[in-house]
Amino acid sequence: MALSVGSSAPDFTVTTLGANGPELFKLSENIGTSNILLLFVPMAFTGVCTTEFCELSKGINAYTSLNAKVIGISGDNPFAQKAWAEKEGITLQLLSDYDHKITEAYGVAYESFLPAKNLIMGGVPKRSAFIIDKAGVIQYAEVLESPGDLPNFTAIQAKLKELA
Repeated sequence: MALSVGSSAPDFTVTTLGANGPELFKLSENIGTSNILLLFVPMAFTGVCTTEFCELSKGINAYTSLNAKVIGISGDNPFAQKAWAEKEGITLQLLSDYDHKITEAYGVAYESFLPAKNLIMGGVPKRSAFIIDKAGVIQYAEVLESPGDLPNFTAIQAKLKELA
């Protein structure tokens, strides 16, 4: 079951690619300076995931002006994420949840991703959005069953305005 508003955000440490190669990102080290918008997507190089992160990259000022750090998470390895970001112009920080531990901790894993399309792998993250405030508490949670649906970015921005 997905985490809900009012829950403490589970801490995690995962790999991201920085300017000098692989780096570790620890959520707890990023809490306190700004609100954090965690966006889970099923997988890199897919249509809706690419559209979502490209649009966010183009409109990132709408989030940074609300004192929010936007972070993308997928189960892809960090090198695949980097290739995807470079190919598509994605500028969000991308975190590799390759072992699906964050997806499990936040309760957003598919048991079987898209069996009707022969994509039966489990552990793939559902498209989801979580706002974590400066105290580490979840203030917004949205988990979508269909990978073709997008989070309600109007509601997300409204919540970030409340928290700013």
